[in-house]
Amino acid sequence: MTDEDRPPVPQRLLAAATRLFADQGYDRTSVQEIVEAAGVTKGALYHYFGSKDDLLHEIYGRLLRLQQERLDAVAHRDAPVEERLRDAAADVVVTTIDNLDDALIFFRSMHQLSEEKQKQVRADRRRYHERFRALVEEGQRGGVFTDGTPADLVVDYHFGSVHHLSSWYRPGGPMSAQQVAGHLADLLLRALRP
Repeated sequence: MTDEDRPPVPQRLLAAATRLFADQGYDRTSVQEIVEAAGVTKGALYHYFGSKDDLLHEIYGRLLRLQQERLDAVAHRDAPVEERLRDAAADVVVTTIDNLDDALIFFRSMHQLSEEKQKQVRADRRRYHERFRALVEEGQRGGVFTDGTPADLVVDYHFGSVHHLSSWYRPGGPMSAQQVAGHLADLLLRALRP
């Protein structure tokens, strides 16, 4: 493979870090191992990311940005709220499964981020959850969903399931990502039906 055929350096660093963090853990992976796996120098890593902490932050950040963009697109569609919520609930499951290593790394290692980066991640996650909760509340106000369970609890219920996917879901297992997503989204909607 020529240099022209190789992915850009930042992508190679992220891919190497993701693989190593998932296999060995964040704290047991050295910067030297990352740069060797990516085929670059330490100088290149520090040029693009500044630190190992920045790599960890970006691994989760790219997943959250993808999910936020997709949620915003679903939420703004001209469709019944029940359909939009089901699609949003399924999408977060599929995108998490499609990026299972990123999710695993995050839930295993978020506490190792700097305090400033942890605050940023929590704020980004809160923004996502608030947008998701707004769909639940829209349906509750319109009488489409029961308001017997607070919207915050409904959101926590669904995301509790999503956050545990990396501990049990295995690609190639008995259910595809879409099947798992469909089941979890249906469970959520059943819990909200009046």
